[in-house]
Amino acid sequence: MEATAKYSVERILWIQRWTDKLFSFRLTRQPGFRFIPGQFVRLGLPDGQGSLVWRPYSMVSATYDDYLEFYSIAVPDGQFTSRLARLGVGDEVAVDRSIWGHLTTDRFQDGDHLWMLATGTGLAPFLSILNDAAVWRQYARLVLVHSVRQGAELSYREWLDALPHHPLVGAWAERLHYQPVVTREAWPGALGQRIPELLANGGLEAAIGLPLDTARSRLMVCGNPEMVEDTRRQLQARGLVLAKRGQPGQVAVENSF
Repeated sequence: MEATAKYSVERILWIQRWTDKLFSFRLTRQPGFRFIPGQFVRLGLPDGQGSLVWRPYSMVSATYDDYLEFYSIAVPDGQFTSRLARLGVGDEVAVDRSIWGHLTTDRFQDGDHLWMLATGTGLAPFLSILNDAAVWRQYARLVLVHSVRQGAELSYREWLDALPHHPLVGAWAERLHYQPVVTREAWPGALGQRIPELLANGGLEAAIGLPLDTARSRLMVCGNPEMVEDTRRQLQARGLVLAKRGQPGQVAVENSF
């Protein structure tokens, strides 16, 4: 591949395989590449016929990292992810120069409690957000909920456990409540129902020990489209509505990719 005005060509620096289907990887980063925590970019791979296949990926990395980190699932026979999963350190990936997405904390004008609700690889943008010191200063409480089918899919646990030693987080780490959700098997410390159901029956608030309300709660949702829509409806029923440009609200959503 050769770089163009629309995309750069980066190389894989590091790969972490969490399960046989889940993996993370880091790419080299152009000095001028800028993004807001929570946004995504398109990654491209050759299709074997002279063109590139593109897919959107949220950044896991911090805005100040000298690499770009991503979290992916390998879909069997997938046009993009099956090829991506076969790559190794040193292989090339195209990175679009345009940045996308509105799952960013600047969607909210105020609030004291930030809830981040994710399924699967929808965890990615929230890890980038947790790398932002401004978020820890702004919110008195942060809640990260990660829902998966099997406990082995609860990736990035060691990174989350190490937040008290993060150079920009430190003592603020005590403001975070991490709540795993595992829906297909019993798992220590995890809730067992889907996020929309836990919102409907009050189980999530009970586990966190923090009520949802329009004045103090701000929620970000990222996951599969069904989860995002079901969760949005549950929150809307509670009076929590989408935040839009020029229209204050309490909820921001993004489908995971």
